[in-house]
Amino acid sequence: MKTDTTRGLVLLVDDNPANLKILYETLNGRGYKLLVADSGAKALSIAQKMQPELILLDIMMPGMDGYEVCRRLQQNGLTESVSVVFLSALDDTDAKVLGFELGGVDYISKPFQVKEVIARVDTHLRLRLLEKALGQQNKELLIDNSSILRAMGEGIYGLDKSGQIIFANPAACRANQCEVDTLLGQRFVELQFSGRGAVPGQSSGAATEFDHERMIRHVEKAMADDESIRVEQALFFRPAGGFFPASFQLTIVPDSASSTHAVVVFRDISDKLAQDRELEQARLKLEAQRAQLTHVSRLSTMGEMAAGIAHEVNQPLTAIVNYARLASRQLVSLKNRVTATRELEAAAETLEKIEQQSLRASDVIQHIRDFVRKPTEGKARLSATELADAIIQLTGIEAKQHAMTLKVDIDPSLPELRVEAIQIQQVALNLLRNAMEASLSTASNTVHFRVYHDKAGDNHVHFEIEDRGSGVTEENQPFLFNPFFTTKKTGMGIGLTLCQNIVQAHGGRIGYQPAKQNDPAVESGSLFWFSLPVLAE
Repeated sequence: MKTDTTRGLVLLVDDNPANLKILYETLNGRGYKLLVADSGAKALSIAQKMQPELILLDIMMPGMDGYEVCRRLQQNGLTESVSVVFLSALDDTDAKVLGFELGGVDYISKPFQVKEVIARVDTHLRLRLLEKALGQQNKELLIDNSSILRAMGEGIYGLDKSGQIIFANPAACRANQCEVDTLLGQRFVELQFSGRGAVPGQSSGAATEFDHERMIRHVEKAMADDESIRVEQALFFRPAGGFFPASFQLTIVPDSASSTHAVVVFRDISDKLAQDRELEQARLKLEAQRAQLTHVSRLSTMGEMAAGIAHEVNQPLTAIVNYARLASRQLVSLKNRVTATRELEAAAETLEKIEQQSLRASDVIQHIRDFVRKPTEGKARLSATELADAIIQLTGIEAKQHAMTLKVDIDPSLPELRVEAIQIQQVALNLLRNAMEASLSTASNTVHFRVYHDKAGDNHVHFEIEDRGSGVTEENQPFLFNPFFTTKKTGMGIGLTLCQNIVQAHGGRIGYQPAKQNDPAVESGSLFWFSLPVLAE
């Protein structure tokens, strides 16, 4: 009677030995494990002990009929899931209906047809084995899901259609500092948004209530409209008092056959907000240090240009002194004369020249004062042409000191920019001074300064500084804008880095290319450039 058990365990129940023999011989050798019982009582005992997948159960038996056996099988937790196929010579529809109502899955009429018995047994065993496999998979899935939900760091609520919490994972309990029973049965919006505790930065509870009232309406509307929502920052009140900042997402469960209508996933963002505040403080501190370093760089530049500035200012001052002396002598000679028209005209011209030279010296000093002071007004609307002119005036001093020629090519119709003028002047002056220094070691004494508007390209104003010096070696080019990288013997390596920071803070770009890339006929030299976005209309 030992057979392969891979196809399932079948219990044959009939009070007629002949019928049992026929069923046994029909199914034997087909891979089933077969059990037999000749009464209802024996069938129940064997079923409870062995728990077969399928029972072929005769209805008409003395003592306990098949209906009663089926009823008792359904009432026993160990046998309630057994598939029962009734066997009977009855051809009464009501009898068949009663069998199905009691939990039977099929009906085989006597006398038996071998092929029919085999086919029905095979079919119901396959179904039963599939049900068991599916049940096991569901059980494992539930265990896995439960483990995942318990392990998740985010709080999770399951909400029914009315918004009541019907599920809460351990993380939700930890965030609310309470047991799960405190959360279950409460409406989500009332639990998390109806607190009346004081909130930092709020002078009274009124503002807090208004904000949470709005949030309650927002969530309830989403639930009513079956819409999922995400809120990056909210304030969750705890049941026992207190609160915590949280981000949350409410997701509607589509076409759910379960009682869960929506799922809320939330996270306590206290640490994140603290980190954001620390990052903002660090950013402000870094910005202040950058501004200080930029200011120090300007002062250093002015220090290096001091000799040229002194000469530039000394020329108009010397002229003023000479013109003043001449005017004094002219006025003395006119002291006792009644008519001296020609002498008066000469004196007037002399005084006019004094005024011109005074204004010239004043302009130089004013440009220097503007350049070295710390800017406080921030970015302002400015014509790119005015900006370029100011750069040329500052650079002219350096060019004269080094006997350099500054070749200027300025687009006559430049648009407006939004910039901190002093900082952009610093970038251009730094690049122009570098170009002049590079040209000193060569026979060339000309530096090109070009400013143009690229309307068809990136709609930026481009500033280009080109020299005919020895250029930058190919291996050094990738490191030009790195902090503390320099090829100068006395350089600190912060000039180009500051230039890059300033330009990028204005939404622009800065770069380098060999001069021959711009003009193949050139053998050496460098071309540094930066561009700034045009002010939007």
